[in-house]
Amino acid sequence: MELITHRLQSQLKTVFLAMFALLFAVTLVLYPEIAFKASLRGLKIWWDVVFPAMLPFFITAELMMGFGVVHLLGVLFEPFMRPLFRVPGSGGFVMAVALISGNPMGAKLTTRLREQNLITREEGERLVSFACTAGPLFIFGAIAIGFFENPAAGVLIAVVHYVSCFIVAFFMRLHARDKELTPSPKHGGKRFIRAFQAMHRARITDDRPIGQLLGEAVSSAVQTLLMIGGFVIIFSVLIHVFTYVGITAWIASLILPILHLLHLSDLLSIPIVAGILEMTIGSQMISENTVNTSLLMQLAFVGFFLGWNGLSIHAQVASVLSKSDIRYRPYFVGRILHGILAFLLTFVFWKPFQPDVQTTAPASLHIWSTHVPSPVFNWWVCLQGFSLLMLCFWFFFLMKQLLNRKSFTS
Repeated sequence: MELITHRLQSQLKTVFLAMFALLFAVTLVLYPEIAFKASLRGLKIWWDVVFPAMLPFFITAELMMGFGVVHLLGVLFEPFMRPLFRVPGSGGFVMAVALISGNPMGAKLTTRLREQNLITREEGERLVSFACTAGPLFIFGAIAIGFFENPAAGVLIAVVHYVSCFIVAFFMRLHARDKELTPSPKHGGKRFIRAFQAMHRARITDDRPIGQLLGEAVSSAVQTLLMIGGFVIIFSVLIHVFTYVGITAWIASLILPILHLLHLSDLLSIPIVAGILEMTIGSQMISENTVNTSLLMQLAFVGFFLGWNGLSIHAQVASVLSKSDIRYRPYFVGRILHGILAFLLTFVFWKPFQPDVQTTAPASLHIWSTHVPSPVFNWWVCLQGFSLLMLCFWFFFLMKQLLNRKSFTS
């Protein structure tokens, strides 16, 4: 009986995926101009912001791992990383680079540490749950200056984002408490001397010439960034098409009662949906909602988006983690906690920063409509909307399959 049920589920999944692929392809053919402009928008974000900002960090991180710098920092960071966050000192290297460079650098480096057996699976899950943050370049450059034209707002967003990150890191130390940790490095002698010796041994063990190491670092970095670019573009198309056929407005209408309960403007509904899907677009749309929305509430939702990461980043992280045995669920839990904490801490830190944060108009153009339209009873549009909504469910279905395959049980 169980075999028949499994076979039926497999067949239904095949039909389900085939229908979505076909319907989504038909939608793209029917609205080629929208899909094309959305692709260009996603490509511009990737080429102008993501690629130049992250390529040097990806290459440098690979070189540092090849030269043994991870082992050096592992010995130096061991005294506080292990007791505070229950990850070895090498996790300090991942955390530092992730805080500087942004998503999804933390997931990639965590996977690399797991491939080298420098961390256990559970330590990797703790590490990836909090070492996936937005970089300062993105916070200050894109969000604060680009969207809000307000550098002081960037300081508030950054403080809230990183403080909530450390709180999540301390909380996630409770994950898999019964699992053993990697052995602590042997003590003896001065710590700096032991750190240097560990770095030297790692470089000798790697034994790759500098030219080969540099070439492989560039190749790995570009390959990862191409994958990231693909996700950015496809989610840009999804958001634009969702908005055009009314799916975004329909989903936004579902959260209107919550906004009414909190006495918030209806205009926030669509930006919230967009931010859940893709944090950059959602943050831009939130910054444009200056009518009946305070700057404090705008920054609180931006903090939530950055902590949550957006489903676009979730897909990128899930893709990176699939190359190892590190499970996705701890990352998902960490993102929810980070988003909620960032939202709440914005109100806590608002008073000290309020004198410096000026309410200025955003520089971005109002290219997104935040009006929630009335439903149009057109069967063809409804069919397209239904197919796109099912595509979302398919995405969550794949995530669920990943969670089932990589559950908390060993």
